[in-house]
Amino acid sequence: MNLALEIVLSVFLVIGGLFGLIGSFGLMRLKEPMQRLHAPTKATTVGVGTALIAAGIATATSMPKEALVSLFLFVTAPISALMLARCHVWRAAKPGDLPKDANGVGWAVLKDASPPGRAD
Repeated sequence: MNLALEIVLSVFLVIGGLFGLIGSFGLMRLKEPMQRLHAPTKATTVGVGTALIAAGIATATSMPKEALVSLFLFVTAPISALMLARCHVWRAAKPGDLPKDANGVGWAVLKDASPPGRAD
């Protein structure tokens, strides 16, 4: 491997490691659950993505595999964070506090159901 390629790979790995460290630090230090959800889903996703890009560049034969893993990661991490955030908001809300859409349907297509464990 030539020096320029090793420098590029090292830069990707260091950036990935820094993003992973920042995401992990945010997960530990932030106080609110919604803040703790934000740190790993954004920073750690970018960190793992850059590490996968470095792995794909290092071994050109496995580049399609790393590209598919990166695509899967970048699609599923934000969706899972959105679902966790919705669940947190829904469980913390009092009946009637959840917003309605333009058609008057309850938030997250739940119609007017009360959150579990809450008495009306």
